[in-house]
Amino acid sequence: MILPGIVGAAAVAGGVVGALLDDRLTDLDGEPGRWQARIDDWTLYVFADEHHDRMRIMVPVAEIGPRDVELLMVALSANFDRALDAKYAMKDGILWATFLHRLSWITDEEVDDAIEQVLTLAQNTGTTFTSTELVFDGGGLADRADEMD
Repeated sequence: MILPGIVGAAAVAGGVVGALLDDRLTDLDGEPGRWQARIDDWTLYVFADEHHDRMRIMVPVAEIGPRDVELLMVALSANFDRALDAKYAMKDGILWATFLHRLSWITDEEVDDAIEQVLTLAQNTGTTFTSTELVFDGGGLADRADEMD
């Protein structure tokens, strides 16, 4: 799913990020700088901090326990070559699909892509662990690094 443009530099400068999200996301709740919305079976969180010039888009994927080491290893590996702009992160026992970006530099299209990638990464956890159809192998960089050991 690709959403229409959400945030542009003018919108950020004008402080209307929440209004733009409200126009495009159903079940949106929040206040300036922090919002959440339901998209399909996922809860999407958006945080924007104009003072620090950062935006974070994230979806909780799974609770992680001591026996989930293999899942964490696969997720960390996916951050290298299968999770493109969206990445896995862990905080307080929760595995998250996340996207971070400078707020002042982000375009409408990048936000659309970020939301799509975060949702795709969450949906593909446990299977392909990909955020897009593209798998970036770095020109065999991982294989060359393994050979150096």
